[in-house]
Amino acid sequence: MPNTISLHRVLATSPEKVYRAFIEADALAKWLPPNGFLCTVHHFEPTVGGKFKMSFRNFTTGNTHAFGGEYLELVPGERLRYIDKFDDPNLPGEMEVTVTLKKVSVGTEVNITQAGVPDVIPPEACYLGWQESLRNLAKVVEPEINE
Repeated sequence: MPNTISLHRVLATSPEKVYRAFIEADALAKWLPPNGFLCTVHHFEPTVGGKFKMSFRNFTTGNTHAFGGEYLELVPGERLRYIDKFDDPNLPGEMEVTVTLKKVSVGTEVNITQAGVPDVIPPEACYLGWQESLRNLAKVVEPEINE
């Protein structure tokens, strides 16, 4: 049975800036891949019903895995919901990712739920990857560079 992963993080920035990091292809390519991976964005249409296609390349081995999906809900500064699916038939099924953003006194509370993670992916590996990605996200969105 597929797994559900839930993550929580508080970032010292505005919900609008965090939201932008999810809907701008170059920002997503910088923070989403876990450490040791590079991301190529092949297609990116961040609108409700819009599709996306990306691949991660393992920098050590050169192996890649591609995935894509469709945006189901986009509420600027508050919520994103999308379907994600791996191209690899050994990683079957669709995953639904929900990202909620809430303004708090020190910045933005981020909650992410990823439902339908294929059974062959250990939950702890999924958590580790997301934790690395969220640390990378903080490095993109928390600096205030006003030039």
